[in-house]
Amino acid sequence: MDDFLDLPTLIAIAVAVFVLFRLRSVLGTRTGTERPPVDRSRSTPTEKNAAAKDETVVPLRPRAAQPDLDDDRRARKLEAEIEQAAAGNADLAAGLRAVAEVDPTFSPKSFLEGAKQAYEMIVTAFAAGDRQTLKDLLDKPIFESFQRAISEREAEGKTVDFTFVGLPKIAIVDAEFDKKDVNVTIDFHAEVVSATRDKEGNLVEGNADQVQTIADEWTFSRNPKSRDPNWKVVATSQLD
Repeated sequence: MDDFLDLPTLIAIAVAVFVLFRLRSVLGTRTGTERPPVDRSRSTPTEKNAAAKDETVVPLRPRAAQPDLDDDRRARKLEAEIEQAAAGNADLAAGLRAVAEVDPTFSPKSFLEGAKQAYEMIVTAFAAGDRQTLKDLLDKPIFESFQRAISEREAEGKTVDFTFVGLPKIAIVDAEFDKKDVNVTIDFHAEVVSATRDKEGNLVEGNADQVQTIADEWTFSRNPKSRDPNWKVVATSQLD
């Protein structure tokens, strides 16, 4: 008996008890209430469906559609921009709404920003004789009139020193949908430095050292059904 309870034997028993205790704490014990494992190869379709529901929660009825708050916010923003651009002009406000209705990409604020860039590009390209830029931005009849003026200037040996300073005033004055195209007319009041010289370099028009104001009224147009998102200038006139 003393040999059976010698020190090595007691150590071995203690180690075995410790190992069994660790295994039990990690693996747990069965209580008789555990769900039996599903044998997918032998279970019926109903049982397979039930097992699948246990593993992946799928709503039986989709959540009710929520109103698109972004669309509502955009509509309020557009209306605010229209009211600001119209400045109390009911006819202009109605025209802007008509344009926006057939052309969802339109907004007065973004249109004005684009028109500013187009105006600067066009007047600068005209002064430089850049026909390609003009062709991209102008409707064909308007481009041809600009091109004739450039050709006449070149034939006379004239050159233009031109600097675009800024646009202190720009406003939408008319908007309409004519059943085919949307048209928006803008008044531009620009500040520029422009000096035209003859072939000998003599100043014949303008002033190279003075900022002057020029005022134009341009109409931009596009077909809302076209894949081309760009607007083109279809009419120009100088304002007094």
